[in-house]
Amino acid sequence: MGLWRGRRVLLTGHTGFKGAWAARWLARRGADVTGLALPPNTRPSLHEVLGTAHLAGEHMVDLCDLASVRRAVEVARPEVVLHMAAQSIVRASYHDPVGTYATNLMGTVHLLEALREIDALKAVLVITSDKVYENDEEGRAFRESDRLGGHDPYSASKAVAEVAVSSYARSYFMNRGVRVATARGGNVIGGGDFADDRMVPDIVRAARRNAALTLRNPTATRPWQHVLDCLSGYFAFAERLMVGEGEPAALNFGPPSDVPEIQTTELVERMQSAMGVESGWQHDVTPQPIEKERLSVDASEALRLLGWQARLDVKAAIDLTAAWYSAQARGEDMAAFTDAQIDFFEGLAA
Repeated sequence: MGLWRGRRVLLTGHTGFKGAWAARWLARRGADVTGLALPPNTRPSLHEVLGTAHLAGEHMVDLCDLASVRRAVEVARPEVVLHMAAQSIVRASYHDPVGTYATNLMGTVHLLEALREIDALKAVLVITSDKVYENDEEGRAFRESDRLGGHDPYSASKAVAEVAVSSYARSYFMNRGVRVATARGGNVIGGGDFADDRMVPDIVRAARRNAALTLRNPTATRPWQHVLDCLSGYFAFAERLMVGEGEPAALNFGPPSDVPEIQTTELVERMQSAMGVESGWQHDVTPQPIEKERLSVDASEALRLLGWQARLDVKAAIDLTAAWYSAQARGEDMAAFTDAQIDFFEGLAA
């Protein structure tokens, strides 16, 4: 924790679900966090729930606007950067592939280009996705050395962003001693997510409206993990980059490899049970954009190199998530409740 105290951190995507959790947690660790992102695109949003008092500053900037990104980066003068801003919805990428590539590829390039001018910079961690791999759906867990690819525009945009990050790292940052790497995580659940076309928010919305929940891919499997588990991995990786101890270029973050991924239906039924609502769903059989049926990643390198592994099993992750939304429905102070969940997680044995 001491590595973050007083550290100037630039966090992109701080208005998103994962970004809002990250900003709050980093600030609690003593970091001077500056956010850079578009305004929240959901109402409510976790960013609005938590407020901005914990931030050292924020810039509502489109990553596609290089000049604006440069100005924001110059003001922030970061020592450490966590780049989390993205167009992160697979189905949205089918509807707007150009915008998805613009944000996920060129937005990343614009940020790296702006960071070339920052003398104080020590480390950059770019968050991509567990979907960057060429997924043949054979059911094996992907390792960091596996081939990158991507069928849908979202996955492909993240894979090409990986290539761009590697190029910038070797061309511009390596000779300056600035450590640059990518973190591959995804399928994160937790309180405060209100996005469209994501599983948990869909479950919550259907329950609150007493409406039928529809599933596009009920038998799909994913490496579900709680947002705090995922972020703890990102933070551990960023800490490794700060101290520069033979850091890897990329790491996966996900559940332990000996824990089988669960189907969407099991996640739904467990979440509904944890929320105390009647279980049930129906299959949407209308034609849908193609999404991979199976996905899993091998996070053993993160354990070997960082000593990191997920602290929450699926049941605990679902219970924490359901508790957050239930507390919100009761009208509790959700900033305090979010802090309490961070306290609980930090109290778990690593």
